[in-house]
Amino acid sequence: MARRFGGKYSPRPGVPDQGFPGIAPDRLPETAPRHPLAGRPAWLVFAAFPFLLNAFGDGPLALARSLGAFATIGLAAFLMREGLKAEAAFAARKTARRPALPRKALGSILLGAGLAAGAQAPELGLIGAGVVAAVGAALGLIAFGLDPMRDKGMEGIDPFQQDRVAKVVAEGEKHLTALRAAIARIDDARLTARTEAFAASARGLFRAVEDDPGDLTAARRYMTVYLQGARDAGVKFADLWTSTQDARARAEFESLLDDLEANFTARTRTLLDSGREGLEIEIEVLRDRLARDGVISPPDKTF
Repeated sequence: MARRFGGKYSPRPGVPDQGFPGIAPDRLPETAPRHPLAGRPAWLVFAAFPFLLNAFGDGPLALARSLGAFATIGLAAFLMREGLKAEAAFAARKTARRPALPRKALGSILLGAGLAAGAQAPELGLIGAGVVAAVGAALGLIAFGLDPMRDKGMEGIDPFQQDRVAKVVAEGEKHLTALRAAIARIDDARLTARTEAFAASARGLFRAVEDDPGDLTAARRYMTVYLQGARDAGVKFADLWTSTQDARARAEFESLLDDLEANFTARTRTLLDSGREGLEIEIEVLRDRLARDGVISPPDKTF
């Protein structure tokens, strides 16, 4: 009987390919943090559709009230979705500031207001509408939770230095966004994945500097000058590839991405190693002081 032979890397029928062709699994771009409740706000908009169905046929006042209720609930769902995104990004970082705008709380308030407007009837009155609004807001808070109310990991960090880091990171993100947009015009999955992999390595450097703002001086050139150069090179390559399909230019651009990713990764590793070395020095100094005070036994330094 005939048998199918195949190895580890042989194609298997019925098994979908994962990732992008030509990209190793360990080079695939990392996905953005996603909140487990990210799909819930869409259900709020879906549940508000009856307000649209009841908007017509009862006069202009009922039309305005129903459309206003639907729009308010839609805005509430949008704010809650953005609040969940901000919370996921907050949870993914070791150090982070609380969101400046409590989006989920505002969304819950708007949800209550939308329900009160949509359920308004003469027999309810102001008290009844207030009860509906309060119940709607409470349900929104129960379903989506509160926004992060305190900064995380910010103890001992200079706020001025943290603001400087935030500005540099924002500038670097703009360069990455422009680079990704330029490569997206080419509509090439392999090159897009390659660019995303480089962007992930750059964001790794961003996170390292955010965790220790004192490393900004050592990494600033990477986060501004080098990323700006990568953006300019990406834009020029996209223009050239669109018009000429120059394979040599593509190879040179991919080589540039390889070099940039290697350098960004090496710089990130250097920053992490320097932080670990600083911790070891602090521990050694503390042990020596405790030994001098007689709290612990002197360390054995004989070799």
